[in-house]
Amino acid sequence: MTSTDSLSATPKRGLKLGFGLRDAGTLIGLLVIAGVFAALSPNFLTERNLLNILQQSSINACVALGMTLVIISGGIDLSVGPTAAIAAVAAAAMMVGGAPIVLAIPAAILFGMAAGAVNGALVAYGGLQPFIVTLGTLSLYRASALIYTGGNPIFGIPPEFRALFNGDILGVPTPVVLVAVLAFAVWVVLNKTPLGEYFLAVGGNEEASHIAGVPVAMTKISAYVISGGLASIAGLILVGRLGAADPTLGNLWELDAIAAAAIGGASLMGGKGSVVGTILGAIILGSLRNGLTLLNVQAFYQLLATGLIILVAMLIDRATRGRG
Repeated sequence: MTSTDSLSATPKRGLKLGFGLRDAGTLIGLLVIAGVFAALSPNFLTERNLLNILQQSSINACVALGMTLVIISGGIDLSVGPTAAIAAVAAAAMMVGGAPIVLAIPAAILFGMAAGAVNGALVAYGGLQPFIVTLGTLSLYRASALIYTGGNPIFGIPPEFRALFNGDILGVPTPVVLVAVLAFAVWVVLNKTPLGEYFLAVGGNEEASHIAGVPVAMTKISAYVISGGLASIAGLILVGRLGAADPTLGNLWELDAIAAAAIGGASLMGGKGSVVGTILGAIILGSLRNGLTLLNVQAFYQLLATGLIILVAMLIDRATRGRG
């Protein structure tokens, strides 16, 4: 088989798995975790707490969707937290300054997409490693938010903005509905468009992709642009919940996003990932933290659990990679 043939086969295998064996395993893991916490805490499976888990998971799920596309394309984005912060600060500053909400929201998302474009351009055209690039922009974007605000949160968020991102639709929290719509959109991009095939192909075999005529550079940039846009939306959701834009917003979001993607079956080697799996991964993390909180387990043990989950997910990926 030629390299071109290999390229054309790679995305097709990925497209067959709308809900694959790996996703089923992730779902089983979620059900096991839910069962354990339900047995330990009678409040875990109440309707109010389940909606709370989904709402708490929505921000991580939003960031993790973009992270999944970046990982599938063979990269990594450590700057998602600061990207969300600069977008949130931009939106808050505009609204406090008198700009209408309908202008502030798209402007903030464009800020996030521009930050992602910088990451993508440095990786694609600068020839730099994604880890190094986004580690550098992590500090750059965070410093920009801190310098602009003087390290202070921006208050005075309009009630209309808070109602938009902190309300509910038919009893379901608005962030949950919003992220569900975004997840469907990302699923369509990944599974039903040429761009999705490009993500899978570039992450699976960049050299073969180039030979086959895939626009490798623009594919990488697109992944980072989408990641930046989704991170900015996550930042806006948090501003709506808190009523203020904090320049330190998004601390360690990259860890949670990578964990959710990894739990969901995304391979840090690139070329493999699942939108459904990522959403389930985010809910698993949210369920773990919620359950441990109900059991009065201290927060730093929750961080320990997240790190262990990432390691276990990577070991599973290593053991199963190349099968199927």
